[in-house]
Amino acid sequence: MSVSRGLTFTRLSTAFTLFHRQLLRSSSKSFTGARRFGSMAQAAVVRCLPGEPKLTISFYMDGSHKNMLRDQDEELGTALERISKNVTKGQRKAKKSEGPYTAEELTVVRLYYDGVEVADTVRNSDAWRDGAVLLVGDVRYAVLRNAPTVTMAALPASLLAGCPVCPYLRVEFGKLQDCEFTWFKETAPNTSAGDAGVSEQGSVWTEVGSKRIYSPSNQDIGCRLKLSCKPKDGRRSGPAKEVISVGTVEAAPDVYTFDNRHMYTVRGVAWPALRVVSYNILADVYAQTELSKTVLYPYCAPYALELDYRQNLIKKELAGYNADIICLQEVDTGVFRDSLIPAMDACGLDGVFRLKEKQHEGLATFYRRSKFKLLSCHNIMLSEALTHDPIHSGLLERVCASSALKDSILRRNTALQVSVLKELNETGRLICVANTHLYWHPLGGNVRLVQMGVALRHLGHVINEVVPGAALVFCGDFNSSPNSGVFQLVTEATVSQQHADWSSSGPVASCGFELLSALPPLQSTHNQLAYTNYVRGFQGCLDYIFIKPDSMQVEQVIPLPSHQEITAYEALPSVSHPSDHIALVCDLRWNP
Repeated sequence: MSVSRGLTFTRLSTAFTLFHRQLLRSSSKSFTGARRFGSMAQAAVVRCLPGEPKLTISFYMDGSHKNMLRDQDEELGTALERISKNVTKGQRKAKKSEGPYTAEELTVVRLYYDGVEVADTVRNSDAWRDGAVLLVGDVRYAVLRNAPTVTMAALPASLLAGCPVCPYLRVEFGKLQDCEFTWFKETAPNTSAGDAGVSEQGSVWTEVGSKRIYSPSNQDIGCRLKLSCKPKDGRRSGPAKEVISVGTVEAAPDVYTFDNRHMYTVRGVAWPALRVVSYNILADVYAQTELSKTVLYPYCAPYALELDYRQNLIKKELAGYNADIICLQEVDTGVFRDSLIPAMDACGLDGVFRLKEKQHEGLATFYRRSKFKLLSCHNIMLSEALTHDPIHSGLLERVCASSALKDSILRRNTALQVSVLKELNETGRLICVANTHLYWHPLGGNVRLVQMGVALRHLGHVINEVVPGAALVFCGDFNSSPNSGVFQLVTEATVSQQHADWSSSGPVASCGFELLSALPPLQSTHNQLAYTNYVRGFQGCLDYIFIKPDSMQVEQVIPLPSHQEITAYEALPSVSHPSDHIALVCDLRWNP
């Protein structure tokens, strides 16, 4: 119900690893002097994009990283002269030389392409071509123009044994899915492991993983982690980049609230069954405001409210459910992009995201790619659909009878995420997966009723006209109790004008009328629960999974944590549970 502030990653200094590659053939006599330096070269990375006035030239020389910004229209000779003076200046400084440069001291710098020296009069934008060779004195560099480059790399501040570590990465001119990853843990200097390597700083690093995600073990407790990422785009690659964690791997809590639940979900389910999860994972802004720390969750240890810590638990919990479909609410934009996408990808799931208007958090739906193909998305903002889509004209006319109610509805940015999936087996059945998070205010029952009316009308349009015959799974945090008008509208397909929720905001916004669902009654997968949200000041059932019973039935409901587990640290969230909500998990079965 508020704006997220994204992932809280500690920005780390990174080591620019030397990159080697085989040079192209050298046939010209003018290049014989260059060839004697060997067939392998270090990298000079050039970034040069059309429309930008500058280009950058980056390389290592004498242990120092040179990074030069030059005009694209500048003549090559001027750029080479600047490189020569910079290198010479560094060498003179090392020798403690003083006075003006002499001609003999200046480092000779030349650029070759295909064995031929490039003329000084050629523009920089044309001279620095991929595959060129830069000679700086006796050092030879392979020019990589717009090579895949890691522009940002960081590791979470909190590392827990048994919880997946997802690095924060940005790659330019490359694809993350093509990159090569190598994980290391820092061990004591006297470690005798055969695959350990000693860095320049004396640290001993032992290789422990080669995937994008790494889950530390108990043997990693007390060790820092290092990731080396080699950016790639297909077969083309660029210089590797390293990032080292600030902190060490810490021991995880002895017990999580979801440990016993995972005993029911050790294995995934086979067709005709599918496992569904709905979970409000608590947007970071809720956990980080002063109100949250002092009023909403004062019982929660401050470190357990930090996003990095909670993300450890969320990823571990979701992975353990082995679900086929996961609907999440209150998902920070950065969390989806940098944490959930790689973590769920490692579990075999792809995902889509719907951002709330004017906010930085929203809805995420993941699906198992070995079982489903995403056919289409039909997302809407409920208030916008009410006023602009003709299918809601009748409802809009009734809402307009109360200007206060109408204004309250139109101020809301509540979204409905709708994803149509097709099974990849021979049946090819279609399933419409809906995901929402309705208005939160305790006195907003009338607003939620209208929001649900819009949502059901839209879903009726999708499964009756866009994809006729599709099954429906409707997940979300509906902020509505089992005796609410919303629950009645979904499960009974009608709400009378006398329902108390029409007057929930007081007489000014009161606007009662009979509201009919555009769908037949839906079935709640869970029998009435005591609560799905448990904080000090409130405990109640707000979250649901609804299905169309003519298409599928409930096969198994995964029990919620016990009351003792929920209240072990008074309430939620806690050191053993990452959200103030509890995930709903169930197995559904297609009807014959």
